[in-house]
Amino acid sequence: MHSVRWKQAVEWLAAAATDPQECKRQWDRGQGTALLAAGRYWDVLSVPDRLGLLALDLLWQDPLELPGPTLVDVTARRVGFFLPTDPGSEWVGFGVRHVSRDSWVAVPPPYRPAGRLEWLVPPDGNGTLHAAEPLERALRRATGTLAVLAPVSADPAVADRW
Repeated sequence: MHSVRWKQAVEWLAAAATDPQECKRQWDRGQGTALLAAGRYWDVLSVPDRLGLLALDLLWQDPLELPGPTLVDVTARRVGFFLPTDPGSEWVGFGVRHVSRDSWVAVPPPYRPAGRLEWLVPPDGNGTLHAAEPLERALRRATGTLAVLAPVSADPAVADRW
């Protein structure tokens, strides 16, 4: 059963490639990543890693809202949330990037990390994505939490006075 799920996830993710067979070959050889077209089946909301990891943790707290595919780039220190396509949407925030139509995303296979890219939540093969509203709520809460913590940790001189 587990291998069927991974196969479905591979097929679902590779469908976003211009050549799905070549995509799967790239995952099995070479760098282990493939460039996939955003805006076709999904968009990606890329945020700084501290914000993204905290938001993902908040999303896990709601048993009714299971998180969709979430990718981390450990070198760039960014988290990418895969969500339904919406080229007209505007995501605003410090360091927030909405990747949609006419953009490409480097993606590892759903069954293993590749270099600096790793799935925090791999695709399930059924097309499950993050819902925009719960993701926005989690990002807002995470931003508020980080805003409270940032003044203390941002200035070492202030931290030394305590």
